[in-house]
Amino acid sequence: WLDRLSSGDAGAPSFEEVRPLVQIYSRGFTAGMLVGRAGRDYITRSQPDNRGHEIGVVTGCDERELFVEVSHPIVERDGLGFEPPVGTKGQSTGFAAHRVRTLGERHGLVRQAIWCRDRVPTGWRVVRNAEAQLLARARQSFESLDPSSRTRKVPVGVRLFGAAGNPLKAVWTWDGEEVVVRSQASLSPAARQPLSEAKLREQLGRLGETPFVLAQLDMAGLAKDLFLPVSELNRLRVQAVEELLVRRDWSRAAAAAQRDQVIRVAAASSPASAPPASTADGLFRLTAQVYTADDARAAASAGATEIVFDPFLRHPVPPVARITSLAGELRDRGIVLRLRTPTIVRPEERRSLDKWLAAGLPILSGHLGLAASLSAAGRDVVADYAINCFNPLAAAELFGRGIRRVVASVELTVGELAGLTAPWHGAGFDVLVFGRPEGMTIEHCVLSAAFDRVATTCRDLCVKRHPVVELTDPSGYTFPVATDSACRNRLLHSRPIEASEFLPALWGHGIRGYHLLFNVPGDPVGALVASYARALGVLAGGHLPDESAATRALVNQRFTRGHFQRAV
Repeated sequence: WLDRLSSGDAGAPSFEEVRPLVQIYSRGFTAGMLVGRAGRDYITRSQPDNRGHEIGVVTGCDERELFVEVSHPIVERDGLGFEPPVGTKGQSTGFAAHRVRTLGERHGLVRQAIWCRDRVPTGWRVVRNAEAQLLARARQSFESLDPSSRTRKVPVGVRLFGAAGNPLKAVWTWDGEEVVVRSQASLSPAARQPLSEAKLREQLGRLGETPFVLAQLDMAGLAKDLFLPVSELNRLRVQAVEELLVRRDWSRAAAAAQRDQVIRVAAASSPASAPPASTADGLFRLTAQVYTADDARAAASAGATEIVFDPFLRHPVPPVARITSLAGELRDRGIVLRLRTPTIVRPEERRSLDKWLAAGLPILSGHLGLAASLSAAGRDVVADYAINCFNPLAAAELFGRGIRRVVASVELTVGELAGLTAPWHGAGFDVLVFGRPEGMTIEHCVLSAAFDRVATTCRDLCVKRHPVVELTDPSGYTFPVATDSACRNRLLHSRPIEASEFLPALWGHGIRGYHLLFNVPGDPVGALVASYARALGVLAGGHLPDESAATRALVNQRFTRGHFQRAV
């Protein structure tokens, strides 16, 4: 198909051309996100593995054989699946065909008998999910490739020199490296079988499990009609391979050393650009991220110094005027309200976001493009954890683009957080110490799928009938799902991160910004904010807090320490 396209033929492939791909492995073809949000057509909900190609129907069964009528003949070693007719129930089954008899053909259908151990009901559909002949052809096409491309071995060239009475000199070359080896015995005139290209290639090319493969063989410098024992050729080859391996290891070590030196120089250079925003000495910043006005007020009353409001987390989106009014109410209390943007914004969704940006509120964003463009325009922007800032060089890039603060990646240990923030002595950084991060964002709405509805047209489900959505995995872990304003699903962590025990260590590294994330109904927002505020107040007073037990009791001991102790 690619060759066809390169020649200007853009015609669609026929079904017969597509069929081999279905037979090899397929869960069903889809355009994915290539032409926009695919919704229900993005994935199949009925087949978790390879279904294959439906080719016929079961017409009967006796004690030893299954009788079928199929559009494409079955051969031995084909993989077969048997599914109940559409609209009926039954447990699908399958097996590999071992003995097959062809009984006849009529109306383009082949009647066959297949030996089987288990009975399959008449009328069930026959699906071929592995075609033996196709797999054999695919394997043959692979084995016909040039050995160097198939095994990914390093091609080496050999140049040979010598005359009667002198040793055979072989110069082995690869990727700019050169190894010279000589035979111990001397070349002599050949009585019967002179050294030919075929013989030399056979002996010198026996590179077996080594990482090399013989490519060019240049005999221009070798006199004709000469003889050398096979044992000498083998010894010469072994010596060459040993030296090639040493040269390869030297080359790798030199490249690694050069790379490490570049990294050391970059890491040692001061990455700090403009000094980031910082709190005054002895104070802290406690940010509560919420999605309801009531939670915002509860957090503010409990000691939060900053509120982040996410209006896009769930349906319905509140009016902009209501949140700007809330921002004014909090401002009068000396508390900043910051707007959290979605981490995914398609071009067609920008209009709905722009009306929120027009409110002029400070921003928290995990969308790198938005964070950079808004900060370049002079907006007060904080980079959220979804930007995944892992190291000082990345942080310097963000600060250099005008971003005020950075919420560190939630995948860093305490030690790694210390390394990230060290050039700025912790200033300009926040750490998420409580809440459920977004594990992934799903374009395919699980709620609309569960009720066989079309996404974006079924908001009665998530607004009225099922505002709380959860997925439970086979191990029994339950994951909250936030059906957001763009009809995407934000899959949240099963348990909240609770890191109060690490506050002293984070404080010791100079970090003064702490984020609490409240994105599921029922979180005890006020109590949790108050507990963290007390602990940070104790730290600010120069003492060690003892709040972890009380904090964890608020979540019924159902929490995770996240990655603070071990990396992902």
